[in-house]
Amino acid sequence: MKKIVLTGGGTAGHVTPNIALLPSLKEAGFEVHYIGSYNGIEKNLIEDMGIPYYGISSGKLRRYFDVKNFSDPFRVIKGFGEANRLMKKLKPDVVFSKGGFVTVPVVMAAKKNHIPAIIHESDMTPGLANKLCIPSAAKVCCNFRETFDLLPEGKAVLTGTPIRHELFEGDAQKAAAFCGLTTDRPTILVVGGSSGSVAINKIIRESLDEILKDFQLIHLCGKDHLDESLKDKKGYVQFEYISKELRDLFALSDLVISRAGANAICELLALNKPNILIPLPLSVSRGDQILNAKSFKKNGFSYVLQEEEMSTASLMNAIRDVSTHKEQYIQCMKESEMSDSIGTIMKLIQELA
Repeated sequence: MKKIVLTGGGTAGHVTPNIALLPSLKEAGFEVHYIGSYNGIEKNLIEDMGIPYYGISSGKLRRYFDVKNFSDPFRVIKGFGEANRLMKKLKPDVVFSKGGFVTVPVVMAAKKNHIPAIIHESDMTPGLANKLCIPSAAKVCCNFRETFDLLPEGKAVLTGTPIRHELFEGDAQKAAAFCGLTTDRPTILVVGGSSGSVAINKIIRESLDEILKDFQLIHLCGKDHLDESLKDKKGYVQFEYISKELRDLFALSDLVISRAGANAICELLALNKPNILIPLPLSVSRGDQILNAKSFKKNGFSYVLQEEEMSTASLMNAIRDVSTHKEQYIQCMKESEMSDSIGTIMKLIQELA
């Protein structure tokens, strides 16, 4: 039996693609182990799946001044020692890393022990953790062909992001019943990220009367962002967060308004959902979502609306454009090279193992 070590942590986005690979890994006969941080979000998510989990020391490497910059390098060094011992103990045939700072010592320890490591870069430009891992990686999985120019020749593979199989099994009727909506009117789903977006929430609610003339709207607005004054608004339903019912909401939705995080947009691409992307602005990010959205627009997958340009008029123009050209967006997504991300990554894993 082949062994694989999965690693990734810090955010759910660094864990859920690993979880999406699990059924295919088990079907292919791999014995799966997971290395993450001592108490990160990944610990509970992975242990709930019944996968052996090993915690190591993890430190964040920052580009800005922080007093922790003096202590965290020692945590990374400690994490490398722990990862190195785990490599000798587990003797995996291959390592797959989804990113986050906990993966740096794991990928480096894999190289030291002559174990091939595959890393996955979600954004167009690699983040700091993956930049540190790239020299130790055998292959780098990418979501964007533009990323190839930023990587050593021969390492990049266009794969897309592994998507949980259950997202393809949604039931529109169940979603309509769950939300108190109907299936005979077009529905918009608004997703502002795991913690919600104040800016998107504001423009959606300001534009609600216009939107509801032609659409129903499901609004995932983030924790503590519900507006109680709108709870009885006909055709509008709001939730702080949705987990298991998300697949049904996608099935009911004709159009999705979303931030441009890499995992989120890859889900929209895989599901062939016409969408409007509103990327995080440069004022609060390193600009990765702006680049992600620009690429998806260039490929005909998405309509892009910049946050600083948002108004009821610009939002309604975007909604009308995507609704009018819905079939064109769907066709472009169907023709994407990333239609089978799990299959492509599994082939890579099996070749290197």
